[in-house]
Amino acid sequence: MKVLLAGGAGYIGSHTAVQLLRAGHEVVIVDDFSNSSPEAIRRVEELGGKKVVSYEADVKDKEKVRQIFRENDIDCVIHFAGLKAVGESVRLPLKYYRNNIDTTLTLLECMEEAGCTRFVFSSSATVYGEENDPPYVETMKRGSCSNPYGWTKVMMEEILEDAAKANPKLTVILLRYFNPIGAHESGRIGEDPQGIPNNLMPYIAQVAVGRRDHLTVFGGDYPTPDGTCLRDYIHVMDLADGHVKAVEYAENHRGVEIFNLGTGTPYSVLDIIKAFESATGVKVKYEIGPRRAGDLPKFWADSAKAQKVLGWKTKRSLEDMCRDTWKWQKNNPMGYGK
Repeated sequence: MKVLLAGGAGYIGSHTAVQLLRAGHEVVIVDDFSNSSPEAIRRVEELGGKKVVSYEADVKDKEKVRQIFRENDIDCVIHFAGLKAVGESVRLPLKYYRNNIDTTLTLLECMEEAGCTRFVFSSSATVYGEENDPPYVETMKRGSCSNPYGWTKVMMEEILEDAAKANPKLTVILLRYFNPIGAHESGRIGEDPQGIPNNLMPYIAQVAVGRRDHLTVFGGDYPTPDGTCLRDYIHVMDLADGHVKAVEYAENHRGVEIFNLGTGTPYSVLDIIKAFESATGVKVKYEIGPRRAGDLPKFWADSAKAQKVLGWKTKRSLEDMCRDTWKWQKNNPMGYGK
């Protein structure tokens, strides 16, 4: 299949592109490089062993997206082109609602015009909200989110479900994933946030490599064993494999399916710091700070459905996640901008 990756030069998109190429699919990437680098695409081609068609464009730009569909016979769309920082979404809610929802609407409208009927959406565990208790299962109702980022995911899931009801030919796969960390085992591609990292693992890696002085842990008084938030961390390559499975499943499916992609094992922030130090031999300087707006104390996945229906399960350990992160950061201390 020929797969369009909206936001495909980003962290999860680039790793998914490699795995799609290795599975024999063709890849088209559209990205505005606001939080990514064109160098990532070059390295995707290097690792995947094939050329990638790429466009520099904002996915909200309908005319440009129309052009991409005209110039490529797209079989399936994977939508990664979203802003994703919880704390920033609390400060800049309008930016998040405009970007995340507009990109989804533009892709759906252009797909309909082009006759493309397969859509894989990069959703999030945040849609389970505050009412549901972990482990989260796909049959739970969407909850009340604690931040605008989460609400954009809830709204986009609703939009996609409504679109599928209205168009019986449309297939929508909602992938609710948890906390992706790690990097490609080669160290050639990895997470390269622009500016100050909003996520835990890239911040740890930047402290370890000397780019940051120390890590501030947001909150040490949560109702968890060590007082720090519990999360389900998944290796980005396992997550990429899940996207390949979803694309292939969508080929012979109609309607909406939801899958959790996680390990089912929660780790605290302090667990991750200790695991990183153990896997790399590098000490990470940190301090406990105040809680961050929008954070829930704990969440993790029940991924039994993905295993049963997609034949997908995680293969890589927490040690792998830490070791691969460090290999990427050590080899690319300034990310793609080195």
